[in-house]
Amino acid sequence: MEPFVDGFHDTAAGPVPRLSTRLELSAVCGAIKARCGLRSNYKITPGLYCVGSPGPDAPVLVTSNYKLTVDHLRARLGGVDAWVVVLDTHGVNVWCAAGKGLFGTEEAVARVRGCGLDQAAPHAPLIFPQMGATGVVGREVAKRTGRKVLFGPLRAGDVPRYLENDFQADEAMRRVTFTLRERAVLTPVEFLLLARPLVFVFLALFVLSGVAPGLFSLHAAWARGLAACGATVLACLAGGVAAPVLLPWLPGRAFSLKGAQTGAITGLVSALLWAGGFLSGAALVLWSAAVGSYLCMNFTGSTPFTSPSGVEKEMRRYLPWQIGAAALACALWIAAAFLEG
Repeated sequence: MEPFVDGFHDTAAGPVPRLSTRLELSAVCGAIKARCGLRSNYKITPGLYCVGSPGPDAPVLVTSNYKLTVDHLRARLGGVDAWVVVLDTHGVNVWCAAGKGLFGTEEAVARVRGCGLDQAAPHAPLIFPQMGATGVVGREVAKRTGRKVLFGPLRAGDVPRYLENDFQADEAMRRVTFTLRERAVLTPVEFLLLARPLVFVFLALFVLSGVAPGLFSLHAAWARGLAACGATVLACLAGGVAAPVLLPWLPGRAFSLKGAQTGAITGLVSALLWAGGFLSGAALVLWSAAVGSYLCMNFTGSTPFTSPSGVEKEMRRYLPWQIGAAALACALWIAAAFLEG
């Protein structure tokens, strides 16, 4: 039996697994790994679950089978009696699964009909998370399941109050936020996913830094390579951590420009610490700005600020500038080896 299952609830459809509303140590460790990008395929078996001891008329909460989502929901349902229908979203969270069509009308209808809910709670209303509304046609689900369909609050923490208020959501329950804490919790995975590509970037930087008047210098490759790699690490922190955290306070609307600003600042620091002259300093500033800009632009997929078309538009507009700045930085870095002695 899974550690998150706290016994079974007897129903007309047979025993239904009861979700524990207290997170066990394995769930906490799993959440940390998932947040840091160290664990993939983090999902549970789709189907019918419950919390508490729901009766035939208890509400039905519909969610995805991403384990982090289920844990986030169940931990906030202490003292609540409800059914929980977990859709098969291939381990993708509600918001992303709705956009991909995984958290959708067909899966919802098939899962509700096939999980035993019709026997356990034949007329209970279905409550979908608001973030899944883009993938679910409520009236179609209602027509095909014979149930009332509602869209609950944005945050799982508001679900108990929503149920107490007779399925009424106030303005605060409907408002999307992206607070400092909500931004900061997303930065570890963005940064740690860079580990593998950074190995190849560092190797390329060491090789590039060794180009010298005598064709190639191991001493220059080591000394100048360390400077280039140090500047790259600072630029990654600037674009992958500092820019997302400081997002509302950085000038401009485009994420690329916000990341370029923080990257340029760390580039100036790198130039003051490690540059041997104007050309190498300019190279470090350009390189850092390009890296910071690209990483912050990549962060758009984690935010509620942009649409898919908006992300595509920004990429088309700023990716050529990022590539151009990085290429110019490499050219200046090589030139500095010949002109700065």
